Amino acid sequence: MSVIAIENLNKSFGAFNAVDNLNLTTEDGEFVVLVGPSGCGKTTTMRMIAGLEGSTSGAIRIDGEDVTDQTPSERDVAMVFQNYALYPHLTVYENMAFCLKVRKWPQDKIDAQVRKTAKALDIESLLERKPSALSGGQRQRVALGRAIVREPRVFLMDEPLSNLDAKLRIEMRAEIVKLCRRLKITTFYVTHDQLEALTMGHRIVVMRGGIAQQIDTPQNIYDTPVNTFVAGFIGSPPMNFIKTVVENGALVAEGVRLVPGGAVADALRSRTGTLIAGVRPEHLTPQTGGSGGVDGTVKGRIELIEPLGSQVMIQVSIGGDLISAQFERGPDIEVGKEVTLVHRPNSIHAFDSASERSVLAAAN
Repeated sequence: MSVIAIENLNKSFGAFNAVDNLNLTTEDGEFVVLVGPSGCGKTTTMRMIAGLEGSTSGAIRIDGEDVTDQTPSERDVAMVFQNYALYPHLTVYENMAFCLKVRKWPQDKIDAQVRKTAKALDIESLLERKPSALSGGQRQRVALGRAIVREPRVFLMDEPLSNLDAKLRIEMRAEIVKLCRRLKITTFYVTHDQLEALTMGHRIVVMRGGIAQQIDTPQNIYDTPVNTFVAGFIGSPPMNFIKTVVENGALVAEGVRLVPGGAVADALRSRTGTLIAGVRPEHLTPQTGGSGGVDGTVKGRIELIEPLGSQVMIQVSIGGDLISAQFERGPDIEVGKEVTLVHRPNSIHAFDSASERSVLAAAN
């Protein structure tokens, strides 16, 4: 197990800052997910940790040792790539054993290590096959196995599941989490899929334009995003944003009256003027006889209905905007019908109109 410390890390390509002053210290055996849109700097960060890319400034330490200028082989890290990168002319056994032979391990130790790892990944029956005879999920397991046999200090995984179909991605996601928990090896995992980030990471680093927007646990990032970018990127479907005015502690717009609670309500006591209100679709439900008397409502016309099995997602027009709501399906939902939505208590977010930062972040 290892502790990784990233201190004031920067990477520039001419005038372009790919990574801007990143600071992060992991815990021993922690699973850290770097997430963000294409070009946000997550893969560049991963390559600098691996030693495949030099940094412009800053330091990377593994267990207190400065590895910033060390070669990849000196850092003792293992990478799993998006494209598997298996040797096509070698068998699964030979692919997994290759790095151990380069390190001049004795043959009996190589054999024991490869077979132990293959058993853990449930690929013992595939050891004599070549990559061309494997499915996508099997190739991914072999790529993981090739990294695991080295017993590295750090795992680095760069979008390893992006080539798999949806069902297999879910299965492999669970397998990777269980595997890393069992091996207790510090892991950095790069993805653009926010659902992978929420379900896999101990902590998430949300990046945009080379800058870490927020570093926190998945639950904290979902519950208390620091700005509209994080709020809109994390969560599926994405959060609704509405331009509102503060009136007597409520956020008001045409057809909208949202009543924040908890810390957001406290932060609004000293605020006036316009704010961006945020509410997640899953926190909005149609008003019924049993939900009368609530203060927070959104009133508009249903423009679109998307059945989702046991649930339904609707788009509602309010003023000139569309917002989404997702809830258990019911018989009274029709396109063109007026609907009143109510929100869950303490589910409303508020962001500054100019900086787009959460009023909670601005208060701290």
